[in-house]
Amino acid sequence: MADIILQTSDLTKEFKGFTAVSKVNLAVQRGTIHALIGPNGAGKTTCFNLLTKFLEPTTGTITFNGHDITRERPAQIARRGVIRSFQISAVFPHLSLMENVRLGLQRKLGVSYHFWKSERTLESLNERALALLDQVGLTDVAHEITVNLPYGRKRALEIATTLAMEPELMLLDEPTQGMGHEDVDRVAQLIKKVSQGRTILMVEHNMGVVSTIADTITVLQRGAVLAEGPYAEVSRNRQVMEAYMGTTDGQLQGAH
Repeated sequence: MADIILQTSDLTKEFKGFTAVSKVNLAVQRGTIHALIGPNGAGKTTCFNLLTKFLEPTTGTITFNGHDITRERPAQIARRGVIRSFQISAVFPHLSLMENVRLGLQRKLGVSYHFWKSERTLESLNERALALLDQVGLTDVAHEITVNLPYGRKRALEIATTLAMEPELMLLDEPTQGMGHEDVDRVAQLIKKVSQGRTILMVEHNMGVVSTIADTITVLQRGAVLAEGPYAEVSRNRQVMEAYMGTTDGQLQGAH
């Protein structure tokens, strides 16, 4: 029996008669990288917003670690260990990388608003902050001001600030969007590295990334699940190829 960390049952979201997400049954296995893909307008972002409680479902349930979290607020599920990256963990551009990660650590400790305290009282967090920066390959620029970083390294910093919150389940929303090829490869490998010992659910357009690092792929189309399985299986699914305006040679094409 698979160890399921996050599960949805008939998850549905309607907006004034339009069904954006329709009876989605998702089962994310603990310790895996699970990708949510689909053509534009497939309902991926709406689904993500439901899972992180930025939207309330019309019907259906969401269960995390056996607890029904369907009606919980975003802050409640964050305390449970469901942390969404790249949106809620946006970095502060005029703080150093070290200071950004330290803020993430403060949030976890519940001392987020102690900005008026002497900086020396936060020095106890420095060692952990440096360890997190080391994990994402940023120790060489720990004291650099964040605004000076190239785009790909800002994304790496966002992963570090998310890790500071000690997520049990990390939700990554389009982690490689807007990146050049080199940055895409670097961030994909970084996601693979930080997935050790935790579970990742990601929305991603880039098929190269998905095929390289995802254990399971769920394909959405018009708000409903079209197919699910490993990339090798999903990429040969005729319906999936058609949904992506794919090819007849048995391989899913296209990064975006």
